[in-house]
Amino acid sequence: MKSRKVQQLVEEVKQLPYGERAELIEQLIAASAQDIDPAVEKAWGDEAMRRLKEIEEGKVKLIPGEEVMARARKIIGRK
Repeated sequence: MKSRKVQQLVEEVKQLPYGERAELIEQLIAASAQDIDPAVEKAWGDEAMRRLKEIEEGKVKLIPGEEVMARARKIIGRK
């Protein structure tokens, strides 16, 4: 549930021109990224590289995005 302050900010931001909203989003994302634990960021980077290596070496089978989405929709009961 959004706090009243957050809801008020959201309503104010909706009134900004598109370019200013985009700039605000970029700044918020950058500010949030500063809070990421460097050890966690490194661990995710290592994991991504491990997965990429498995793909490049043919050790894993890739599933097309359309198939993944169809499976997900079936699981959650949507068509």
